[in-house]
Amino acid sequence: MIEPTFPPLFSAQRVGDSFDPFARACEQAEIGADAGTVVYAPPGNQLRAAMIFAPDIPLREAVAVRIACGLGFQNAFGALAPPKAAVHLGWDGGIDLNGASCGRFRFAANTQDPQEIPGWLVVGLEVQLLPRSDLDPGLTPNDTSFFDEGCIEVEPILLLEAWTRHTLHWINRMTDEGNKPLHAEWEGLSRATGESLTVRAGNKRLHGEFVGVDEHFGMLMRRDGDVRLVGLHEILEQGVA
Repeated sequence: MIEPTFPPLFSAQRVGDSFDPFARACEQAEIGADAGTVVYAPPGNQLRAAMIFAPDIPLREAVAVRIACGLGFQNAFGALAPPKAAVHLGWDGGIDLNGASCGRFRFAANTQDPQEIPGWLVVGLEVQLLPRSDLDPGLTPNDTSFFDEGCIEVEPILLLEAWTRHTLHWINRMTDEGNKPLHAEWEGLSRATGESLTVRAGNKRLHGEFVGVDEHFGMLMRRDGDVRLVGLHEILEQGVA
């Protein structure tokens, strides 16, 4: 298998097929792995990878790195895929390809306190390359894959490399210019504005209408005439114990 080549300050760590790169990245981050480490599994039915970050800003602001990762993926995919293929991004981490679910982003940190500077933050990527089952795609219209959408020629390792490069570009812009350019790009790719959705925040399930995001990409959710702010940090996974 071809090994990926990443930009300076990024390094690759491959795991076996049976390992979850996201969980492994969280474990490695907890014991001091360098920021910029990209943990990935050999592509099979899915492309699975995770990046380790070491933010120097409070968690409430640092979680915007997940948005940067999403934009990086969309840009990378757009450069490699056929023109007819369109990726949209969900606030909760969902990845849609031509209007159906094709994968997701996950993220975790070593703190849940929005005011604390996290020691590490991990963003995971899972994308469906081949169909999830042998069922006729018409029976599962809300799920899709690269194969189903005519994108099977997109080389997963090249996509992984491009994701890293484009994500670095957006992180640099976020560092230099703040969140404004990320907002401008993300709003054109969001699939949820005006829709009803349910998200899990900690041990709660929240349901309402998605009406936009604040400056730190917290979701503005309308329900029963009231608008509530759900911080992006509220949907972090626990990471390692």
